[in-house]
Amino acid sequence: MRSKRDITNKKILSLFRNQNGSPLFNAKGLAIGVFSGCFPFFGFQTLIGVFFAKLAKGNIFLAAIGTWISNPFTYIPLYYFNYKVGSIFLNNSPNKTIEKNLVIGDLWKQGSIFSLKLLLGSSCVGLLLALIAGSIVFFICNIKNKR
Repeated sequence: MRSKRDITNKKILSLFRNQNGSPLFNAKGLAIGVFSGCFPFFGFQTLIGVFFAKLAKGNIFLAAIGTWISNPFTYIPLYYFNYKVGSIFLNNSPNKTIEKNLVIGDLWKQGSIFSLKLLLGSSCVGLLLALIAGSIVFFICNIKNKR
């Protein structure tokens, strides 16, 4: 059984460097995975990432790994940040409290507004993180190919 000491940064980077395919192929896979991982579709993020990586002809393995950007340790901060970003784009206060005297119709409206803010924020944050992660992998793979 491997211990935690066996896992080093060098081994993690070698995981990305040892992928077959062009730098663009690998970068597309990871970027799609990171983008998919930013959405609150618990349990389906990996499936969505792999599906879209297959459609875009990207690295499926890196797409699956990229979805791990959201995990039990990052769920709350990531989705809270996504919600805040979505609120900024919709020019709404993210701290608006829900009134106590809501009727059922108002509750559904509040839920749809919350969902819209979260999905819009997830799209924006996911796009930015996907661009960053894809660029990093693209440059790592380019350095590997030049050697």
